[in-house]
Amino acid sequence: MRFEDFIKDMREDKIKPVYLFYGEEDYLIDYSIKSLKEKYVNEGLETLNYIVLDGDNIEMSHIYDACETLPFMSEKKVVIIKNLGIFGSKTKGQGAEYFNQKKDELKKYISTLEDYICLVFVEKNTNIDKRKGIIKSINKFGRVIEFTKLKGRDLNNWIGKAFKKYGKIISYNNINYFIQHSSYFDRDINKSLYDLENEIIKLVNFTGDRKEINVKDIDEVMTKSLDTNIFNLLNSIGEKDINNSLKVFHEMCVSNEPIPLILHMIIRQLRLILMLKLLKEKGYDKRTIMGKLRIGDYQYKIFSNQSKNFSNAKLEESLNLCLESDENIKTGVMDDKLALEMLIVRMCS
Repeated sequence: MRFEDFIKDMREDKIKPVYLFYGEEDYLIDYSIKSLKEKYVNEGLETLNYIVLDGDNIEMSHIYDACETLPFMSEKKVVIIKNLGIFGSKTKGQGAEYFNQKKDELKKYISTLEDYICLVFVEKNTNIDKRKGIIKSINKFGRVIEFTKLKGRDLNNWIGKAFKKYGKIISYNNINYFIQHSSYFDRDINKSLYDLENEIIKLVNFTGDRKEINVKDIDEVMTKSLDTNIFNLLNSIGEKDINNSLKVFHEMCVSNEPIPLILHMIIRQLRLILMLKLLKEKGYDKRTIMGKLRIGDYQYKIFSNQSKNFSNAKLEESLNLCLESDENIKTGVMDDKLALEMLIVRMCS
């Protein structure tokens, strides 16, 4: 199940006695736990009806003690167990060894949970092994919820509502521009909605009493990621805008981005654009192309738009120029910065 399904179940009062929350989006996990507590635990009685246990420091007896007592003047008793460490392909944490030995007892206990209890196991930033018996048991008597990054309309709506909460408005196009500059979908960068919320607060403070957020505000406040700069660089190259292409490159140099990494990223993106074009020409659909290139929906959209600025021949020529520049740098024929500047000029011509 997804985050949206859990929220729907909660609204319809179809909450199960046991859940496993896992995934990369910390914000949505915390939001779901908060919503669960607000709906089922009366304010002022949290100490009796809302219990949080650290998986590294508990035993089965602690789980029994937390779950066996009835809720006091609340509809349900909510018990959160964080980082038990037994749900992935590899166990982790101090408590994992103990609970690996107790997994059959834990599975059996899960099957006996009453409707008044909501036991939630929380494993943030963890990939689970769905073949494990403990996970099958949770799925049988409750639900396993994966919290992935928001995408598409869901992400756009979340950003729009976040700005509205602070009395600001932002257009659909500027929301997409904000996402592009946020690094939310960048590889190897673990950014969550918490990071987007921080950027939103910075923009709210920057604009003061002015109500609408514009592109200039985003450019002024948000630091561009390497992926964003490479995207902007290739856009300018595709438009044969030498001045702006060199400007973007120099901004990356000022930000102390390593020139070999910049070249590597240019090569990677050119290859992905070329492969996307070739796969489209062979008649593959969007989902198949995303799977073959191992990219998400947002990256597909970016590369698809950029592919319109380059012919196959131009992409192949640009890749050859990149390899030539790489050889010139590694053999000492040319200074690395000068080599990249020359490469950009030649690609724009």
